[in-house]
Amino acid sequence: MHRLFCLSGDIAAGKITISDTALLHYVKDVLRVKPGEPMVVCDDKSNEYSCALEAFKSKNMVLNIKDKRSVPSTAKLMVTAACAIPKNSRFDDIVDKLTQVGIDKIIPMLTERVIVKLDKTKESLRLNRWHKVALSAARQSQRMSLPEISPVKSFTQVLEESVKIGYDLRLIPSLAGERKTLKEVLGAHKPASVLFLIGPEGDFTPKEVALALAAGFIPVSLGELTLRVETAAVSVASFIRLDENR
Repeated sequence: MHRLFCLSGDIAAGKITISDTALLHYVKDVLRVKPGEPMVVCDDKSNEYSCALEAFKSKNMVLNIKDKRSVPSTAKLMVTAACAIPKNSRFDDIVDKLTQVGIDKIIPMLTERVIVKLDKTKESLRLNRWHKVALSAARQSQRMSLPEISPVKSFTQVLEESVKIGYDLRLIPSLAGERKTLKEVLGAHKPASVLFLIGPEGDFTPKEVALALAAGFIPVSLGELTLRVETAAVSVASFIRLDENR
């Protein structure tokens, strides 16, 4: 049975209305689904819906919900990535790749050295785009659930939230100072939840590193090479997921 993803905002009054043009094309022209055919739809809050296609309209498609259930997480380890927003549209690639490797939550983060400036309108537009990127990546990688894409947060907001939530393990890759390897840290801990921070080009400031250490973060090294933001994010996420399955 075909499996799709939608946003919780697409659901109302027992129906799911999807207007994403790429998804419309995929269902109508690639899968060639006909009205009445059953489909499974997952939303961004880990709910799964048994549906039947009602109709294709000019700019959307409507599905009737037959049943709903919560989808339990299959991951042993809940992983959250808080990543500095790089310039241009490279955060789209970060969301895409982190979704594919199975990250549970992605936090777009503003640090002292982040160049990108977002007003409320731009932030809303980008958040909507990142949700669509995650939807596409989840479909491609056949994930059972969508990652949560957080609203943009400042570095200090991320630290405050990390203490409030109480992650079992908090990591801050950095280019300077005394650091351990990811292998060393993960080998010494058996966490149920991990939060890792990825800094901007130019790294975190010494003040930010000091604040993170005070909040319980462990400084780690990603090797001798200086990685781009997106490369560092995917490298850490992949290492954590691979180590989890050892």
